[in-house]
Amino acid sequence: MSTLLIQNGRLIDPAHQVDRIGDLLIVDGRIAESAQHSGPVDRVINASGCIVSPGLIDCHVSFGEPGFDEDETIATGAAAALAGGFTTVACLPATSPVIDSRASAEFIVRQGERANQCRVLPLGAVTKNLDGLELAEIGQLIDGGAVGFSDGKRAIANAEIMRRALQYTGMWDKPILHHAQVPELVQGGIMHEGFQSTVIGLQGMPAAAEEIMVRRDIALAETTGGRVHLMCLSSLRSVDEVRRAIARGLRVTADVSPHHLLLTDECLSSYDTNYKVDPPVRTKEHRDALVEGLKDGTIAIIASDHLPVADEKKNLEIDRSPFGIIGLETLLPLCVEALIQPGYLTWPQLLSKLTAGPAELLGLPAGTLRPGSPADITIIDPTATWRIQSSKFRSRSRNTPFDGRPAQGQVRYTIVGGEVKYTEASLVEAH
Repeated sequence: MSTLLIQNGRLIDPAHQVDRIGDLLIVDGRIAESAQHSGPVDRVINASGCIVSPGLIDCHVSFGEPGFDEDETIATGAAAALAGGFTTVACLPATSPVIDSRASAEFIVRQGERANQCRVLPLGAVTKNLDGLELAEIGQLIDGGAVGFSDGKRAIANAEIMRRALQYTGMWDKPILHHAQVPELVQGGIMHEGFQSTVIGLQGMPAAAEEIMVRRDIALAETTGGRVHLMCLSSLRSVDEVRRAIARGLRVTADVSPHHLLLTDECLSSYDTNYKVDPPVRTKEHRDALVEGLKDGTIAIIASDHLPVADEKKNLEIDRSPFGIIGLETLLPLCVEALIQPGYLTWPQLLSKLTAGPAELLGLPAGTLRPGSPADITIIDPTATWRIQSSKFRSRSRNTPFDGRPAQGQVRYTIVGGEVKYTEASLVEAH
């Protein structure tokens, strides 16, 4: 029997409205009924001044393996996840080959197990080869371990394909995570379409491209009863549409990424390709609406939208450089800066969007400190100050615009299945 005792931490479990100072005992990889233990304890962590949270969960990340190992492997991505406090991540299927068969889903599961770091789960492709023309083998992908479905950064433009996909995935109560965008309206675009794009001289991506597709997806969710999850909302009107859909009882959810909460389109005036993301960062008006959506519960999840790109690809001219920011190792401090420090969210509210929200979306037995649950735990020092240094990232890529940024809030420990997989400082005492 292995035991781990976490002492004197601020235990926050948003799924069960727990927020108190106390101890947490882990026995054989699961959270014990009581922190009282009669025998010796194998390991003790003093969590005084720290938050003890359920392990963070990211509902969509891009790991390049297989096919784009120069950007990220499952091992390097899982290591980056641990450093960011994530105990579970779900991988988008935009690999080569695409995760559109049972065997390819099982490959992701096996590689995650081999890496032996955080839990790595596959998201199956909605359509074969992400072409948007023919549905993938939904049932076979679920048998292979898929916890949800997505075509990654490719919008499913054909409404009939999306309608059928929602009907099929609804049979297993699995969500479709969709990049809501009308492809024709953003083709060749680099940044948000507006005053700044005109001044800078870069082709724009109008907010309407997202808003039109969001409305379509909500209509199809209503028609089919299926579950639509809208990834990386970026537009004011999209938030309004989701708010109304939830009020009508539709099975529609959404997430937002930290860079959309901190940046505006003015950052592109530097032509720095690290600011080039899809959907693009927009104006302050849109950014404020995203924060409001988080505050009132319209947006229940925050996701890193971790999209690693190797230097030789990212360091091209801005019109040729791929979209994407890595986000696993910076998500927590960026959320502190964007949401905690201004007083928009409390720690329990923030952690709900990083634990209970994604766990519910993907149907995982995680995101809680409830006795009997798997001991996936993140210990956070909320007051620690440091500086983001991309050179020290565990990710294989370095494409972040936040290099050198002062930060507050740091992951001290990441525990997966009762095993300490990552530690920032040696506060552990052996007993």
